[in-house]
Amino acid sequence: MPSPAGTAAPATGCLDDEQALRFYRQMLLIRRFEERAARAYTEAKVGGYCHLNLGEEATVAGLMAALADTDYLFTNYREHGYAIARGIDPGRVMAELYGRRDGVSRGWGGSMHLFDVESRLMGGYGIVGGQVPLATGAALAIDYRAGQEAVMCLMGDGTTNIGAFHESLNLAALWHLPIVYVVVNNGRGMGTTVEESSAEPDLYRRASSYRMPSSRVDGNDPAAVHEAALEALRSARSGQPYLLETVSGRLKGHSVVDPAKYRDQAEIEALRAADPVLGFAAHLRERGLLNDDLSAGIEAEIAAAVEAAAAFAEASPLPEVSTLFDHTYATPVRNDSRRLPGQPLFAQAGVPA
Repeated sequence: MPSPAGTAAPATGCLDDEQALRFYRQMLLIRRFEERAARAYTEAKVGGYCHLNLGEEATVAGLMAALADTDYLFTNYREHGYAIARGIDPGRVMAELYGRRDGVSRGWGGSMHLFDVESRLMGGYGIVGGQVPLATGAALAIDYRAGQEAVMCLMGDGTTNIGAFHESLNLAALWHLPIVYVVVNNGRGMGTTVEESSAEPDLYRRASSYRMPSSRVDGNDPAAVHEAALEALRSARSGQPYLLETVSGRLKGHSVVDPAKYRDQAEIEALRAADPVLGFAAHLRERGLLNDDLSAGIEAEIAAAVEAAAAFAEASPLPEVSTLFDHTYATPVRNDSRRLPGQPLFAQAGVPA
């Protein structure tokens, strides 16, 4: 993993007691939710692809706390924790993973495609970097109508090697768009290390090509991430887009089906030693904010919430096949085909096209 050097953000000690405990509860909720999602996948209750935020909890909590309610969020496909931290009910998130009608995308999106207008989560995207041009376009729309909102666009380290990343940063810098690009650097693009795939492994430095301010922050420290994100958003709102790199390890494989055999024992042990949830809990104990009784109470509370989310998802009905093409377009489109597999391309008597 790269070093988080290059940031002046403060350490966890700058949080007041209430905020520190709030961050811990949120981080633990995301951890237990993702563990429950992984279990549901093995039980064949979650289909398709499934990418977890395990190890990324401090980054999630810090980034989401910095956003205003009116700001827009675009993510990649590793987005369950971000949705929860953005205020979406965990039951609705789990129901979407289960492909159920009460999910945030009505059961048709699944793990990689959470979307919620109310919380301004503008989607998780399965194509690497697919969200970056769209987020840049949203920032252009805000600028065009002189809005006060900002856009935060999340991506993994592998995205920084594709053309859309560079094209988007170039346009954002040229047009002074209100956007923060966040690279969540977990050290590997799937199984390949950043050093083996990037000639400039200090990914935040890539912004210098576009004269864009940037920094790197320790993604295991929620306070440091929070302060860095606030500074990045201040810059974006003033007309200077920003590139923020958070160094945040991935505790498991790329997805739930990846055994991560490309890691040696030393790397595995280093990741476990840097576990952000355990590390932050230890920090709270040192400050006298967490003891055995409080810890057990929080664990029980969160365990109940996660089980309730799973029960909600289980009880939610499956979507009707007839709704498969609903919401494909924001407004009606002429000749919009609703042909299901096996149906003829052209309409026949009694058979819809």
